[in-house]
Amino acid sequence: MLDLSQAALTTAGVAVLAAVTVTSGGYFMTRVVTGAVPATPFQTSFFRAGHAHAGVFITLGLVCLLLTEATGLSGGWAWLARTGVLVAAILMPAGFFLSALGPGRERPNRLVVLLYLGAMFLVAGLLALGVGLLGA
Repeated sequence: MLDLSQAALTTAGVAVLAAVTVTSGGYFMTRVVTGAVPATPFQTSFFRAGHAHAGVFITLGLVCLLLTEATGLSGGWAWLARTGVLVAAILMPAGFFLSALGPGRERPNRLVVLLYLGAMFLVAGLLALGVGLLGA
């Protein structure tokens, strides 16, 4: 049995429950690609990217959470290593979806900034975890 900290257990529980929302994204994507929801080619590609990033980053985030338990990281560094990728799993898909909303949209709106913010959390979380693992 894994001996996980309370922080890891709580974060993992939230992440697993959040993964249920990826299912609704899959349903939405089915409606987009079958034409039930009108979308431009730009919107279809951004919606597809948002859905894919959500699923992949939740999975990667859960792996990072488990690996963080093997490090000697504490405080803010442990939080960043444990949750950075999971924060990216929220921000980046939100950036893809929200920046593509609106009838006939052909270019992202200003909410595309969420993609860059999410990318920063992704990189920071992976760097913190990588350094923590090398120092363990």
